Amino acid sequence: MIRDVKIIPCETSDFVKPKRIEYLQSGKIKIWDMVEVHDSVAILLYHVEHESLIVVRQFRPPVYLRNSDGYTYELCAGIVDKDKSLLEIAHEEILEECGYYVPLEQIERVTSFYTAVGFAGSRQTLYYACVNESMRVNNGGGVEDEMIEVIEIPVCDAKAFVMDESKAKTPGLMFGFGWFLENEELTKH
Repeated sequence: MIRDVKIIPCETSDFVKPKRIEYLQSGKIKIWDMVEVHDSVAILLYHVEHESLIVVRQFRPPVYLRNSDGYTYELCAGIVDKDKSLLEIAHEEILEECGYYVPLEQIERVTSFYTAVGFAGSRQTLYYACVNESMRVNNGGGVEDEMIEVIEIPVCDAKAFVMDESKAKTPGLMFGFGWFLENEELTKH
């Protein structure tokens, strides 16, 4: 349960760095405020035995300010903040957040795209992997004090889930589900 929410000034951060960009466009000086943030990876996981897509649910304070719940449904994901390849970071996030050990060679790169283009412009790389119960090594849930709930969405309910506006979802999840449904026959291996 989330309680006693307060908004306080952020003097310094390891994750967000406010910046102001000044540039010349068509002979006119323009200014744009932005934040510099880490790039990220996201992984769409298909559970072969359960015929479901695995997502995570967690509290996101900025969403709380908009919907008074603050819980979002997202793909398994993580920021690029260590000296490892994107694939290695994806592998770690699958293990930490969802509890599955997926060999690197079984994690496929789908594409990359830019997120929060109006204020951050970070790049997210989307991966895809199939899992089954023999790959489960723990219950997931994150590391340290992360509180991540692992949820399976049956493929037959995926489109309805994406369109359900009562559930806060990330654009990466929505894109990933759409990609999966478009390529369903190619993705189940």
